[in-house]
Amino acid sequence: MDEEKKKRKFGRGANECKRCGRKQGLVRRYGIYLCRQCFREIAPLMGFKKY
Repeated sequence: MDEEKKKRKFGRGANECKRCGRKQGLVRRYGIYLCRQCFREIAPLMGFKKY
């Protein structure tokens, strides 16, 4: 039972947040690849403004 996890090539589980590794709620637009929670924390540093 010593199997390693299979690396997903497509589908929702294929990508992960480059900050925390979470797979749910990923913002992929513009190549950001952050989960929405991390994105909200660092969006102002990236130049995004809240209106």
